[in-house]
Amino acid sequence: MNPTGSPLDPLEQALHAARARVLADLVAGRVAEADVVSLVEDSVVQRRWWVEQWPDGVEFVAGLVAQDVQDALLERHGRWPLCPVCSAGDPHALEVEPELGPDPHWVCHQAGVKISPVGSLGSATGTNPPS
Repeated sequence: MNPTGSPLDPLEQALHAARARVLADLVAGRVAEADVVSLVEDSVVQRRWWVEQWPDGVEFVAGLVAQDVQDALLERHGRWPLCPVCSAGDPHALEVEPELGPDPHWVCHQAGVKISPVGSLGSATGTNPPS
């Protein structure tokens, strides 16, 4: 419920959930600095507009926010999140699958495996955020 006591609409629920899931992954990767959190907020603002234009896309928001943040981090800080399963070769980032669909997961294409749902990297990599 919001402060007025009425339930949040589905768009706001999806945006809040997407924000929380991506922030959890950033915390797990120890990259949740203030400037990075601002990237999440920027993406949420852009995706709010996107879903207002295409309401059927509400279930895709978490994956899209994760991709937006990943793209922005690549430009500013480098690859994120790094693959936790491939120890040989060059470090590489995980990718979100499906690119536009519900139930987004982090996937390693080199190993051909699903690593974790978006929002659960800490449990997949053994780096749960402190409680």
